[in-house]
Amino acid sequence: METLHQSIFLSTKELYLLTCKIKFKSQVKVLNQMGINHAIRPDGSVVVLRSHVESKLGTERKSRLSNFEPNWDALNAKAT
Repeated sequence: METLHQSIFLSTKELYLLTCKIKFKSQVKVLNQMGINHAIRPDGSVVVLRSHVESKLGTERKSRLSNFEPNWDALNAKAT
């Protein structure tokens, strides 16, 4: 079941899907080649911000309500 709340970081599975690599050093190499910013934890695992990947790959989520404008003509139309 998919949750509505997503972490600000990519999950281990998402990082694998992005890089097609399992080993941390290999993931870092691919991320560097892709120009994706990342950090390395003390245990060697990789951290990638979801928003950076979405921005870099052109899939930034935009709020559907930010540009919402009601259809005023429909609201003001008289019922026939």
